[in-house]
Amino acid sequence: MSGRLFVLYQRAVLSHPRSVLFLVLLLVLGFASQIPKIRIDASADSLMLQGDPALTLFRETGARYATEDFLLTTWQPPGPLLDDASLQPLKAMADELRQLPGVSSVVTVLDVPLLESPPVSLSDITSGDPLPQLGQPDIDRELALKEFTTSPIYADLLVSRDGKVSAVQINLVRDQHYFDLLNERTALRSKRDAGEITAAEREQLHRVETDYKKYSGQVLAAQSELVAKVRAIADSYRDSAKIFVGGVPMIAADMVSFVRSDLVTFGSAILAIMLVVLAIIFRRVRWVVIPLVTCSATVVVMLGLLGLLDWRMTVISSNFVAVLLIITLSVCIHLIVRYRELHAADPDGERLPRVAEAMRLMAEPCLYTGMTTIVAFVSLVVSALQPVIDFGWMMTVSVALGLLLSFLIVPCMILVWPDRRPHHHAGADPTLTTAFARITERRGGLILGVCGLLVALVVFGISRLQVENRFIDYFHKSTEIYQGMELLDSELGGTIPLDILLTAPVEDAPLPGLEAASGEAAPVAADDPFASDAHDFGDDAFADPFAASGDEFSDDVDEFAAPARENFQPSYWFSLQGMREIDAIHDYVDSLPETGKVLSLSTTFAVVKDLLGEDIGSVELAIVQKSLPPEIRDMMVAPYFSADIEQARLNVRVKETSRSLRRDEFLREVHAHLVDEMQIAPERLQLTGMLVLYNDVLQSLFRSQILTLGAVFLAILAMFLVLFRSFSLAMIALAPNLLAAGLVLGVMGLVGIPLDIMTITIAAIVVGIGVDDCIHYVHRFQREFPRDRNYLAAMYRCHGSIGRAMYYTTLTVVIGFTTLTLSNFTPSIYFGLLTVLAMVAAVLGALLLLPRLILVLRPLGPGEG
Repeated sequence: MSGRLFVLYQRAVLSHPRSVLFLVLLLVLGFASQIPKIRIDASADSLMLQGDPALTLFRETGARYATEDFLLTTWQPPGPLLDDASLQPLKAMADELRQLPGVSSVVTVLDVPLLESPPVSLSDITSGDPLPQLGQPDIDRELALKEFTTSPIYADLLVSRDGKVSAVQINLVRDQHYFDLLNERTALRSKRDAGEITAAEREQLHRVETDYKKYSGQVLAAQSELVAKVRAIADSYRDSAKIFVGGVPMIAADMVSFVRSDLVTFGSAILAIMLVVLAIIFRRVRWVVIPLVTCSATVVVMLGLLGLLDWRMTVISSNFVAVLLIITLSVCIHLIVRYRELHAADPDGERLPRVAEAMRLMAEPCLYTGMTTIVAFVSLVVSALQPVIDFGWMMTVSVALGLLLSFLIVPCMILVWPDRRPHHHAGADPTLTTAFARITERRGGLILGVCGLLVALVVFGISRLQVENRFIDYFHKSTEIYQGMELLDSELGGTIPLDILLTAPVEDAPLPGLEAASGEAAPVAADDPFASDAHDFGDDAFADPFAASGDEFSDDVDEFAAPARENFQPSYWFSLQGMREIDAIHDYVDSLPETGKVLSLSTTFAVVKDLLGEDIGSVELAIVQKSLPPEIRDMMVAPYFSADIEQARLNVRVKETSRSLRRDEFLREVHAHLVDEMQIAPERLQLTGMLVLYNDVLQSLFRSQILTLGAVFLAILAMFLVLFRSFSLAMIALAPNLLAAGLVLGVMGLVGIPLDIMTITIAAIVVGIGVDDCIHYVHRFQREFPRDRNYLAAMYRCHGSIGRAMYYTTLTVVIGFTTLTLSNFTPSIYFGLLTVLAMVAAVLGALLLLPRLILVLRPLGPGEG
């Protein structure tokens, strides 16, 4: 700290400690009032790559096929699924769910049409008369159960194959205002990113972003309330069946609950454990209270700032509170230990000069540790994932705030704390750090050898690091999310959606093989693999193929055929050629071990084939497209076909619990098979859905992690050069940080912890923590060495002074953060364990490897020892 700035600090802060503390108290109380405004955002949108073309396609697909968010509940009665003892409470529960605001419909086994119980004909379907349902008194329930467990539509989706579990789908009202705001924001952001936005549109973008943020908060709150009401209703029927609630809205609500619980429960537990450890270390009330007050004040102000600015936490950025505690506590302990050293040297001296000297000596290293830590966290803002960016900025502000409040609260509280009994601190009581100094002196070769082995281990571990995870593994096996997802995957067709979109061949659209208005049939490509059995849809296409089955269906076909010849042109996907293409793709995807239920037009065609008892031809395909009644078309055709753009959609549920699932590899293999083996032109094929979006997020995180880590270390090296004014010393100080960061990533690879949205921030945390220890140690070594120019003596003094502060900080944080292993949220457990590993690696690197390299390379010039 420069002389002029330090004089100003003395006059404004140290000379008026009570006034400063009073102003800090007002600041803390003011920001505390904003804490209730904090919002935690766990929506799917918050975890998507903004600007990702796949996200745009995903939203367009959702709008085109009018997909709705939904909740699922399982229904597993103790007795037969279709007995009155099961159906009566199921119906009562469904009726209650339908009354909830925000619910558009509820689908159970009682609400779907039965096509085979008894079998109906195609003419029955096209007649428009109501189809039988399970709730009707004359329905054969054994036959209905057989249909539910074997139907291409219902089996593995509505009812499990063994007939013991049923699903209740609770469809939520599509909030069009939300999507209108989202689409408007996306369009304006695209213009901004392309540099084509006008001044008026920029103002409009600001307004829309504000409106969207406010409205999305209301939507999330309403959705969480709806989930709670659904759970309450489900709880009242648990005597009748085993029930799990699932679905994306429920997962989002539970993640918010887990994060909020961890913030309160484990934040308090960490502070409590810190209190105990600090009491054991310092054995005086003031050295326990001062750091805890400083840490608490910093967290309260930062949380209040988030509430004031509506800066929302996510499952990723919520960890900032724990990291802020580490960094602020570290600064406090360094200030306190330095003050205690000065007190030990002159126990009868005046307090104010001693406090001022401690602050002056620690200002420079603390400032540089803050700056380097900020550099580490700023590296996260280059990510394309908004929660990671938010975490980077939150930590940047938090580090600056923690540094500022530490230099305000700690010295002022020391100055105003009354001395009720004499304080005589020797400042040289033996600690574990002295043992580290002896190991460094006597076992230097062993230290370097172990570090060499660790480097090899790090390289091997990082080579095994996977950018993959199972979302289900985020939750403990005892949670409803875990158990519900496991049941849905094993019995009801899977959880993670994947859409395969296919457009008709341009040369065949809109109707290959169909007689056009000119009377000529469109040609079929000679090399089309799906055309081998195709036949023309020509003059005899509407001849009655079911004459033997009765006149009623013949009349229906004749009634349909006349207007169809004049006005209607069936789609490519409702021709024999298109049907065979869809069937082949459907069968391939369904055969993959990672997939569960697959629904498409092929499912619809299979149902029609079952109804007819034989293969279907062009007439039946045209009837399926044109003449199905609205309720049947909405169920069997509309979700899988868009006539506007001649697009077919295959909706695939991927098994999240599959041990063999590797998202990126899976998607690449599916795309390659469809293009290379099935000869689908790449321009006709698109993959979308949550599976694709989440894979894009993971791949982006991996790329940004590799690119930014190198940039961070280069930036820190440059800062070391400025601070230490020695290239060799800067490189020496960088080595432990490289090893610590690599060690954490290597251990993740060795034990199978994936690099994902939750663990991506660990490397930045490791760098931030490790850099602090190395800066403090080297800075202190530079001060100690000139006293006698003896490397060994300087090392022992550093271990007994600054090493003591590093040891205290590490011990306190390690014990405190082990409490996170008790969380039900697996990312919190990983965060706690990896943070502990990072702290231990950082302090061992700074107390063993760093001084050994200094002793070997002697970067400060000639010396003794």
